[in-house]
Amino acid sequence: MPETSPATETARKLFAQAWSFALEIRAVADLPPSDAVEVAFAGRSNVGKSSLINALTGQKSLARTSNTPGRTQGLIFFAGPPGLTLVDMPGYGYAAAPKKTVAAWTGLIRDYLRGRVNLRRVFLLIDARHGVKANDEAVMTLMDEAAVTYQIVLTKADKPKPGELAKVIAATRAAIAKRPAAFPEILVTSSVTGAGMEELRGVIAGLGEAL
Repeated sequence: MPETSPATETARKLFAQAWSFALEIRAVADLPPSDAVEVAFAGRSNVGKSSLINALTGQKSLARTSNTPGRTQGLIFFAGPPGLTLVDMPGYGYAAAPKKTVAAWTGLIRDYLRGRVNLRRVFLLIDARHGVKANDEAVMTLMDEAAVTYQIVLTKADKPKPGELAKVIAATRAAIAKRPAAFPEILVTSSVTGAGMEELRGVIAGLGEAL
């Protein structure tokens, strides 16, 4: 049995602690004090953000999962160990949502990205079955302009065949190659099998290592 590295064990202990819903906000004026390291999760509707957050924290119902697109309509904050917060952002690309609602989500996301000094990284979730879409590119451009570091996380990696997955990984790597705010390493995950969760926990632990 391979030995567990100190960094891996630190990350495991970090996410083994209690996590809980803290608050949901729909206006930047309602943001909590910026005294904790924040990492946020963005992605198209039904990309699997809630399932990934639950798998990451080892809790089945911390984040509400739903087959109904557009259910998350504000920024949802989850509190864990002192000084670390996970933020679930509204899903985008939900065509059936009213234009007024989409405009409100977009404005909230833009203002949050541009003004949150304690936001260490945004994890941009991409469905491994479909790869990067036009609305993903638009969000990348928004984060490039806001100078917010983001990292691609492929979700549902248990769904495509290995050859198909390899093509999506290669295409995703090409899509971010010249983007100034994109972190070069792509994380490949599955909330069903747990694949990639250890690596993702390790990255987040590293971002909050000053805690």
